[in-house]
Amino acid sequence: MTMKQTQAMSGMSANNDRSRALGGILVEQGRLTAKNVDEIQSYSSVHGLRFGDAALQLELLTPSDIENALAHQFNYPVLSRGQVSDEVIAAYMPQSALVEPLRALRSRMVLRWLNDSGRKVMAICSPTRGEGRSWLAANLATMFAQIGERTLLIDGDLRHPRQHELFNIDNEVGLSSLLTGRAGREIARRIHPQLTLCVLPAGLLPPNPQELLERPVFDVVIDHFAKQFSVVIIDTPAMDESADAQVIASRAGSALMLARRNYSQHKKLKSGLLGFQEAGVNVIGSVIFEH
Repeated sequence: MTMKQTQAMSGMSANNDRSRALGGILVEQGRLTAKNVDEIQSYSSVHGLRFGDAALQLELLTPSDIENALAHQFNYPVLSRGQVSDEVIAAYMPQSALVEPLRALRSRMVLRWLNDSGRKVMAICSPTRGEGRSWLAANLATMFAQIGERTLLIDGDLRHPRQHELFNIDNEVGLSSLLTGRAGREIARRIHPQLTLCVLPAGLLPPNPQELLERPVFDVVIDHFAKQFSVVIIDTPAMDESADAQVIASRAGSALMLARRNYSQHKKLKSGLLGFQEAGVNVIGSVIFEH
């Protein structure tokens, strides 16, 4: 037997092993039967196809089935669209082209922020409503959890909260309850058993959000969570509606500024950045949304 033949047989064996592992996962998930797996493997051998491609041609699986199984195989949890809102695309469709810019942003943040010393607490801020703060916070928190960082997402918008809607969780008890002593610190919800992401919703809307955020207990809460999690991301209200975002960012210590092309006003953006500078907030970067 020649070296090339040996290598070819070794490659076939490895492919078969991967196919069996993938098939086993799909059987456990109830997407295939053992008979289906044998049929797919036979078809893939005859036609020189990968297991997933053969299953698609036989119409036994959908692309979503294969992506979920591969994610499980490589310990990369993918949530179903029913578990989260369609807006949290990083959770249920991580290979989408829409996620790639976020992946690039995460990589830069790992290099420039996460690897630095000090606690990792960051506020997501922008001048006005409708610029995508909650969307960015939800997807970015999900993506940090996907690389194994123990991540907490706090909905600090006590005026127009959205994170409970994005992650389909109850909003009766949350940050407002914690700040008024009506709940313990264990109220953050784990989103998925295999994803190291917890979400603390805003809770019931208080009549005095800014006063709550300015209480010393908010510092205690952040310090506590900063010790429990490797990354803490805080969603904030629009900066032109109140001083809440500046209060949150000053407590967090770091902020990521968001703007939307042809929508955000330069004057408000500049004013917000100047306010952060005066408050000693570390602005670790800025993001401009195209749409």
